[in-house]
Amino acid sequence: MEVKANGPNDESGRIPDGPTKGRIPDGPTNPMVTPLLTDLYQFTMAYAYWKAGKHQERAVFDLYFRKNPFGGEYTVFAGLEECIRFIANFKFTEDEISFIRETLPGSCEDGFCDYLRGLDCSEVELYAVPEGSVVFPKVPLLRIEGPIAVVQLLETPLLNLVNYASLVATNAARHRFVAGKTKMLLEFGLRRAQGPDGGIGASKYCYIGGFDATSNVAAGRFFGIPLRGTHSHAFVSSYMSLDEIVEKSLQSSDGSSSCEDFVSLVQTWLDKIKVIRSGIPNFCAVALALSDLGYKACGIRLDSGDLAYLSCEARKFFCAIEKEFGVPGFGKTSITASNDLNEETLDALNKQGHEVDAFGIGTYLVTCFTQAALGCVFKLVEINNQPRIKLSEDVSKVSIPCKKGCFRLYGKEGYPLVDIMTGENEPSPKVGERILCRHPFNESKRAYVVPQKVEELLKCYWPGISGKAREDLPPLKEIRERCIKQLSKCVLII
Repeated sequence: MEVKANGPNDESGRIPDGPTKGRIPDGPTNPMVTPLLTDLYQFTMAYAYWKAGKHQERAVFDLYFRKNPFGGEYTVFAGLEECIRFIANFKFTEDEISFIRETLPGSCEDGFCDYLRGLDCSEVELYAVPEGSVVFPKVPLLRIEGPIAVVQLLETPLLNLVNYASLVATNAARHRFVAGKTKMLLEFGLRRAQGPDGGIGASKYCYIGGFDATSNVAAGRFFGIPLRGTHSHAFVSSYMSLDEIVEKSLQSSDGSSSCEDFVSLVQTWLDKIKVIRSGIPNFCAVALALSDLGYKACGIRLDSGDLAYLSCEARKFFCAIEKEFGVPGFGKTSITASNDLNEETLDALNKQGHEVDAFGIGTYLVTCFTQAALGCVFKLVEINNQPRIKLSEDVSKVSIPCKKGCFRLYGKEGYPLVDIMTGENEPSPKVGERILCRHPFNESKRAYVVPQKVEELLKCYWPGISGKAREDLPPLKEIRERCIKQLSKCVLII
């Protein structure tokens, strides 16, 4: 994707000095993510700020969520890279400005359009928790600082890019926790996802959340996610008889010999097995014939019926074949299960006892069936160095004012104890120093902590022209590894 100018760049697309050294990130994965991907009232407010001469006032907004999804105790933060791609390439085209001019009331001055024409995010700073981190309610995932009008225009797209990404990554992590570390998890949800963007996003963020591979070929190409797949019933039922197999020869895996009639070889093995000709025996006959030529069959997929029982019976059959015919490793042939799996069915399979090695999960995973949205919000917490708070009769909706520092405190064994927020001008927590941690809305919830390690959570990923150091965006695999590592520590103590 072509790199667009944004701020003080030279013609090469590089930023010469200071704020964001190196090449600007490519634009968002989805080309529909533009400055127009926002709610109308953002432009209404931006115009009002401009009209009142307030548009350049320095503001601070926090993006956070109020409650963990799925009735759980944690959330996985995702979507940061797409946010940075959007901000780095934030620029209105002439066609977009013309559309905005037509959309706003006729009294809107040309000067506002001129203002939009020169608008970018060079004066914006974005601080964030690293993508793939385990996060908790009220603690900012993003802190955005900049002129209030342009930051207001960022609200809806940033929420859109974070909400679903974090929700589906969390859903994937929960499935991984139930399935266990040793099982392979395959994301098979493309055909059931909410449109192309939902399908692509689900594949990416389920991978972050701990899935091993996807069936989504486009996601494999875009993000380098491993691809896996089987075949549908249509492929088998499309054949009426073995006579339809035209090419019957098969070369050995090392190329040293060739079987002229592989079908007959399969038939020979099927006769030796001496059982009813159903799916499992037929697979075994083919697998044994392939073994004769140096190949190893991948495995089977169970897509209906009692998965626990069928997987156990299949495993017994594979082990019997290995013992009777002396084929090393045949008893460990991979068994994959699918068929509308979710957290509850995985848990039920575990309780029943099963022999499944891999799970193909689609609908309930990518649609986040049990919860439609994470519910992230974007709240003004400071303007012109003055704290701002949203008040509500619903205590959960009261915002926490001021620009904040956010820290994670760790105990002796290296496990996280608590996340703490401090005002910008308050001292940061220090290793070995006793600190009183208090719940922001429940006075009875408080605890003294002596941290053995202090981690600052919010890091600068877009410094604008501030000259501050900028964090690199890590590869997707590193984000996934961070998620898995943090979950292994956090879930143990929840």
